[in-house]
Formats: sequence, C-alpha cells, structure tokens
Amino acid sequence: MIEKSLRIKQIIVLTILIILLLCACAWSMTSGEYQMSIGTFFKTLFGFGEYTDSLILLEFRMPRMLITILAGAALSLSGAMMQSVTNNPLAEPGILGINAGSGFFIALFIVIGQVNADSFIYVLPILSMIGGILTALVIFYFSYSKERGMTPASMVLVGVGLSAALSGGSLTLMSKFDKDQAEFMATWLAGNIWGDEWTFVIALLPWLIVIVPFLFMKANTLNILNTNEQLAQGLGVNVRRDRMVILLLAVALSSAAVAVSGAISFIGLMGPHIAKTIVGPRHQLFMPLAVVIGAFLLVFSDTVGQVVLQPSGIPAGIVVALIGAPYFLYLMYRTKSFY
Repeated sequence: MIEKSLRIKQIIVLTILIILLLCACAWSMTSGEYQMSIGTFFKTLFGFGEYTDSLILLEFRMPRMLITILAGAALSLSGAMMQSVTNNPLAEPGILGINAGSGFFIALFIVIGQVNADSFIYVLPILSMIGGILTALVIFYFSYSKERGMTPASMVLVGVGLSAALSGGSLTLMSKFDKDQAEFMATWLAGNIWGDEWTFVIALLPWLIVIVPFLFMKANTLNILNTNEQLAQGLGVNVRRDRMVILLLAVALSSAAVAVSGAISFIGLMGPHIAKTIVGPRHQLFMPLAVVIGAFLLVFSDTVGQVVLQPSGIPAGIVVALIGAPYFLYLMYRTKSFY
C-alpha cells in the first residue's frame, strides 16, 4: 500500500514536469533559423496560421518534436527496467553498449543489403532490436561469473569495451557506404535527432504502444524482484522468466527509440535516478516520473544544441553526454561499484 502523501507528491511533481516539458516543446518549436512568436505558434497549432507557418510547424517541427519526446521517454523507461532487473544502478542502454550494437547491426545491413538508408524506415526498429538484443546477450555472458554473478562493475566494463569495439566496427563499415549512407550513419552515431517526418513517428509509435503498458503492468513484480530472490519465488514470481522478459523488452524499447533518433546515451541513467530521488524506489511511483523526465531531458538538450550553434547545431547526443557524463561519475562514486 502506497502512502497517500507519496501519491499526492507524485501527482504534484508529475504535473510540474509535464508543464516543464510543454514549455520546452514550445521553446523548441518557436526557435531555430525560422523563429516564431508564441502567439503565432498557438495560432498555427490550432489551425489559424499562415501557410508557411503551418508548413514549418506541422510538417517539419512537429514530427521531430514527437520523435524526441517518444525517444526520450522510451530510453528513460528502458534504463529504469535495466537497473531494476540487473540490480545495477549504472545500467543504461548507451553505457552498456546496447546502442552501439544497434548501430553496428544497422550499418551491417546497409552494407549487405546495399539499400538506401531512407528506404527502410519501417525495418530500422527491427534491425536495431536484433542488434541490441544480441549485444545484451554477449554482455551478460561475459559479465557473469559463478562466484559473484553479474556485478555492476563487470557489466559496465564489458559494456564500455564492447561499445568501443562495435562503434569502431560501424566506422569501418562506413568506408563502404556511398555519400548519402555515410551521412546518415554519421548523423546516427552523433546522436542527432534525424527523424523529422511523420513516417518516423508511425514507425516508432506501435512499439511503444505495445511495450510501455506491459512494463507498467509489471511494476509490482519489479518491486518484488528488488527485494529478495527467495522471497520473490515464495510469492509466486517466476524470477528467471520475468527478469528475462522484462530485460528483453527494455532492450527492444531502447533499440526502437535509437533507431529513429540516433545513438543517445545517459538519458536512461539520469531519468530513473532523478525520479527515484524525488519519490522513492517504488516502481508505481517513479516510473511515470522517469518517462516524463527522459522526454524533457532530450527535448531540452536537442533545443539547446539547435540554439547554441545555428544553423547546423550541436547533436542532442553530445549535449546529453555533457550533462550525463559527470552524473555518471557521481553515481559511480556514490554506489562505490568499483571498490
């Protein structure tokens, strides 16, 4: 039973976070090379704007904004699931190398299939998931030992090493790309939000509609898994099966997100930790907050990147890394994972 005061606190914080997210979205869609006043923005949003404003807002900026929101939310929720299932506070798709695995598999398919990168948008999430899941299996295999199991230190070290190897492999494969393919892959690896059309939203949305509600339904199971394995089994939880299913879905969720947004790290690390700091470790409480925090962080980072250096901008992945890397070091120190 969750205390009423915690529920009230969750609702208040969630409301504030949603308002901040909406403000960040408004800032993003009114900034850039073609600036738009707030009045024009709302006028255009409700269908009363000029043709040029409607075209820019609804056909170019709105799809990109939705992709940024969905990707940030998915990465944050994925990181939360990985941290809970593996009992590793440092687990995150980018840090563990899962994003790099997705990128390598996409690059490999481009080389083998000899296709134009823009022609297989609906296949990208599936390719990214295959690469992400295979990478996760390799990480868990090399991180596990009979004596200690999977420690946070071993997972991070194996993940970082594998990420470097896979990123190098992707760069090597790029030597076989044509100009358009190489430009696409470079944009993807830099973490630049490249999905700016409605087809990208359509390609990503079904995966989130299926996976996200299922993970929220497993909130109580995750609470039990985080207590004690023997206790969880005594309460009727199939520990091995549930851990594997949730983990695979978390990897699939992050892989689908990065397929259309680029290789973005640290969102899955910061979002869950910030949410837990505010409302505690109960999954029913912190998961909704983590989703909104992840969306806000990515929207804010993408907007800052676009505003700081116009017109080319700085990829959102770089801005997120500038924020997330110090936070990662702080968490490493606080958890004493390497001592």
